Formats: sequence, C-alpha cells, structure tokens
Amino acid sequence: MSMYKPLAVAAATLALGACATVPQPLQGQFNEVTTVNAQQGGAPGAKVRWGGEIIKTEPGPQQTCFYVLSQPLDDEARPTASRSESQGRFVACRDGFYDPEVFTRGREITVTGTLHGAVSQKVGDFDYAYPRVEADVVYLWPKRVPVNRYPAGFYDPFWGPGYGGWGPGFGPYGYGPWGDPYWYRPRTVIVRPAPPPRPHK
Repeated sequence: MSMYKPLAVAAATLALGACATVPQPLQGQFNEVTTVNAQQGGAPGAKVRWGGEIIKTEPGPQQTCFYVLSQPLDDEARPTASRSESQGRFVACRDGFYDPEVFTRGREITVTGTLHGAVSQKVGDFDYAYPRVEADVVYLWPKRVPVNRYPAGFYDPFWGPGYGGWGPGFGPYGYGPWGDPYWYRPRTVIVRPAPPPRPHK
C-alpha cells in the first residue's frame, strides 16, 4: 500500500472533524450580515446566524423574544464572550414558551433565522432599534467552566511581590496574588509535635 494513502485518510478525518465542531442545529449557509447592517435597513429577509449574551427574555402569548448583546462567533458558532467585541444588540423571537429562569440574563445563545424588520425599545433614554430575527433555532450554550492553569496546591516560592517584579507596582502586568485571578495560595500545613513515649510497665 502506498504510504500516502493513510496520510490522505487521516487528513480527510481531520477535515471532517473540523466541520463537525458546529452543533448540527446551527449548521447551514448564512448571509454575512452584521447587526449594524441590519439596523441601517440592509438585507431584509436574509438568513443569519447570530449570537451573544442574553439581556432579557420576554415570553408573549405566542412567541418568546430574546434581547441579546451581540458578539462574534467562534469556530463552533458560539459567542466569544468578549464584551469588548460587542456588535450591538438584536432581538430574536421564536414560537413557544421559553422559561426566563432558564434563559437568564448573561447566558450565551446562538440563533439562526430570517431578518424581519426592527423593534424599537428604550435603552436608558435612547430609542434603540433592535434588528429582529424570526428564529428557527435558539441554541442555549452550557455555562462556561473556569479552567485552572496550575495544578491544585501549586506554589512557586519565587512568585509574588518582591520577586522578579511581579505584583501591583512591580511591572506593567500586575500579576501575583492581587493581579492574577488564577493565583493559588500555598496549602496550610499544621505540624503537631509527636506524643511523648509511653512509660514502660
């Protein structure tokens, strides 16, 4: 057998794996339309896949509407969880009841559907035009789990203020027990004195 055939099979498998990272309900072909384009009246009827953080969930008599802080999507079609990259806001509405206690503020969703006008609502004293998506799919992502960079109990005696310029006021990054959210304090070890030997009978 040619040595290139296994390599070709492996490459094809990797390619299929890359395509399979997007959940099946969110797969498809969509227009490259941003919320800003839609606010300006562009691409009515376009098929879009948008996502972000829920601002509020409002069930109605026939539909539930999700007001969303829009964010870019990653390779899995999941919002990037970066508010600094926010792309404005939109509202997605879908038939049926969705519980606001499940679809709570701050949860991440991705929706697919068709652009259908805009909904005006107050944001403070400002009249904000939310591009409206008639949603086919509302995909609620699981909550993110923090990832520890260090193993449990990790402690570097040379890490902290006064060692190598780490900590507040010691360099530009503010790392150390005050600046680094992943800092782990050393475990407290209690050393008890050995009991006295029992007297011989």
